Amino acid sequence: QVELVESGGGSVQAGGSLRLSCARSGYRTNCMAWFRQTPGKAREKVANFYSNKGTTSYADSVKGRFTISQDNAENTVYLQMTGLEPQDTAMYYCAATATSGDYCLHLNSQANFPYWGQGTQVTVSS
Repeated sequence: QVELVESGGGSVQAGGSLRLSCARSGYRTNCMAWFRQTPGKAREKVANFYSNKGTTSYADSVKGRFTISQDNAENTVYLQMTGLEPQDTAMYYCAATATSGDYCLHLNSQANFPYWGQGTQVTVSS
């Protein structure tokens, strides 16, 4: 089993920054991702991290502004968010799965990830 616990959400003004953390315990997974969701909409992939190679992928809407990374112990995944915009307001979720090769970087659907955290709210005001 895998447990994921997010933290670091909050309220910021447009242009500000936040860093989200996702602490993982239990079974070791090599594919981590951040998703976000607003009321009435499907959960949207934000970024993926494949820990075997340290490779990443991002949604077009956050490229150049958000960075996903992992600590050396591979127990915590971060999402550094800069240049925040009101449309970034959402509940942010950490997700995990195990994959082979760079397939991890192409996983964009909620159904691809069996393990989820409880979410952390990010609110960006204009």
